[in-house]
Amino acid sequence: QVQLVESGGGLVQPGGSLKLSCAASGVTLDYYAIGWFRQAPGKEREGVSCIRSSAGYAYYADSVKGRFTIFRDNDKNTVYLQMNSLKPEDTAVYYCARAVVAISCSDVRGIYYSPTHEYDYWGQGTQVTVSS
Repeated sequence: QVQLVESGGGLVQPGGSLKLSCAASGVTLDYYAIGWFRQAPGKEREGVSCIRSSAGYAYYADSVKGRFTIFRDNDKNTVYLQMNSLKPEDTAVYYCARAVVAISCSDVRGIYYSPTHEYDYWGQGTQVTVSS
């Protein structure tokens, strides 16, 4: 049984940092592209960042580029999202998910591409609140 469990969320002041974790059981994350998504109240879920398997190519939405970093620890079967210079508009529930196919984590002509319907297993989410 595949399970993804997010952790690391919390309340942080603007400009602060958080590191989210996505720990997996029942699946070897290194074999798959993994994405981070977020959903703010009243808004649709959106892709934030994703990382391919093997070579580990990473992609980012424009809204987080230069501030967030996605990376893997294969020994721990975990994918992380390091979030720096956080802004109030980063407030959301953050989810990790497994891509069905590798192309579901990419960019198309420089536009970040990680459609939610192309991800099959999802975690329960972790709340990130950026507020003073």
